[in-house]
Amino acid sequence: MANRSRLNVAWWTLRVGLGAGPFLAGLDKFFNRLTSWDMYLNPAIPQLLHVAPTTFMHIVGVVEMIAGILVFTRFTRYAAYIVMAWLLAISASLVTQGLFLDIAVRDVELALGAFVLAKLTEVREVEEASSVGQVGDPAGAFRHLA
Repeated sequence: MANRSRLNVAWWTLRVGLGAGPFLAGLDKFFNRLTSWDMYLNPAIPQLLHVAPTTFMHIVGVVEMIAGILVFTRFTRYAAYIVMAWLLAISASLVTQGLFLDIAVRDVELALGAFVLAKLTEVREVEEASSVGQVGDPAGAFRHLA
């Protein structure tokens, strides 16, 4: 039981951080209060897509907000994989520019955290599925709501 409690603390910490972080970063793509996001953008990307850099960053912001919200839903596992892939894509973009390599490394580390959240969620889902409806565990049917 103590191990489950510690794993729940780790799971909730990752879930809150990897849900709120992308959401807030995505929201800030519209306000540029945290940073000027355009400076991180590889100039080849908006040129390739024929969109203005600001428009591209707004699209990025919407995607990040959606991913952040999805982390807080019953689709945490899938959303965590999306966040992981998104962070790796950002890192790849930064590396191809040869700029902001410290941010690229940080985003790879955050991607690893998102991977761990996905794996911990898988473990929780298997555990919940096996405990639902077991005799002597009347609360088991409601654990998926936590």
